[in-house]
Amino acid sequence: MVLTNTPICDFGQAAPDFDLPATDGSRVRLSDVRGKNGTLIMFICNHCPYVVSVLDRIVDDARLLQKEGVGVAAICSNDAYNYPQDSFDNMVRFAKNAGFSFPYLHDESQRVARAYGAVCTPDFFGYDSALGLQYRGRLDSAGKNHADSRTKRELIEAMSQIVATGRGPERQTPSMGCSIKWKR
Repeated sequence: MVLTNTPICDFGQAAPDFDLPATDGSRVRLSDVRGKNGTLIMFICNHCPYVVSVLDRIVDDARLLQKEGVGVAAICSNDAYNYPQDSFDNMVRFAKNAGFSFPYLHDESQRVARAYGAVCTPDFFGYDSALGLQYRGRLDSAGKNHADSRTKRELIEAMSQIVATGRGPERQTPSMGCSIKWKR
């Protein structure tokens, strides 16, 4: 595990397209998950302690955002050969056990992660309705710790602002997590 922080948001950067296999057996493109009010693309994996510690919050927040017309997808880009816990079969089990309401996609070639500039898990990319980047920050202020009533729900607040105004917050706190496990 290598702790990594995400870079700052490059406002307006276009969301790269993709066509990836999903854990439900389908193939999914960006246009399939694009929401009328915005889109959230998350880079996660099955074994990262940062992802595992916030998984329930990710699932709950995704459901809330989907109700606001935000499309949501998660992508696993880790090297499954050297990290077999991130294999496609394990992704299928992970998504089912967590109750994902969004597609969980396998980026075996790692081209999509590179196109997005993803660096860690979890890594959150929040887009406006025109697929311009408006948020590149963390899930919430609790990090991998237990959330409580004082936890600032930064992703929810940012995406709600994007839905309402088309623009993300000027101040964003980078996400923190394990580095993506790149192939050699």
